[in-house]
Amino acid sequence: MASHDQSYRAGETKGQDEEKANQTMGAMREKAEAVKEKTHDTAEAAKDKTSSAAESAKESKDQTGSYLSEKTGAAKEKASEASESAKQKAQEAAEAAGEKAQAGKEKTAGIIQQTGERVKNMARSAADAVKNTVGMGKDGDDAEDHNNSPHNNEG
Repeated sequence: MASHDQSYRAGETKGQDEEKANQTMGAMREKAEAVKEKTHDTAEAAKDKTSSAAESAKESKDQTGSYLSEKTGAAKEKASEASESAKQKAQEAAEAAGEKAQAGKEKTAGIIQQTGERVKNMARSAADAVKNTVGMGKDGDDAEDHNNSPHNNEG
């Protein structure tokens, strides 16, 4: 009977060992499942943080783009205004210079005309003086008529 007892004990030990192995495997499965859930939760949290950071970066980029667009537009507008102002000032300066040039031209024409008349009168006087000196001069009345003749351009 010893053999039957031994067989029984061996079977009992084997059953106990299998039970312990099953319990250990169950505990390991539970731990693995817990680790799997924790890893999943951590991954989800990281994904949420990454998504949030990406959205913040996008918002920041959009805000920066809007800010730069506004500043660029303002700079373009300011440059356009400055250019228009410079054009207007240049045009005004050109007009003023043209007016001064015209006034100078008219003044110069007047001076040249006066100088020409003075030269003519001086030439006539010199010619009359030479004629009188050589005895070809006219009487006082004729000399007066000569000054009022249509050849005289004085007035």
